[in-house]
Amino acid sequence: MPELKLEDPVTGSAHSSLVPLWREKLGKTVFEAEQLSQRGGKLYCEQGDGFVKISGKAALYLKGEIFI
Repeated sequence: MPELKLEDPVTGSAHSSLVPLWREKLGKTVFEAEQLSQRGGKLYCEQGDGFVKISGKAALYLKGEIFI
């Protein structure tokens, strides 16, 4: 049986809520964030007018289409 390995991927989902908080506290709109998990990762975040843009290195693991 293969060994099960749990990973803590850097998704940025928490950062979409944290960036507006830190914008308010620090008065900045651009941030560098680092996730300090075993896998780790660096995110570049920007607070826009009604949105948060998050970028960084990514590993594609799924691709698909949604039709509504």
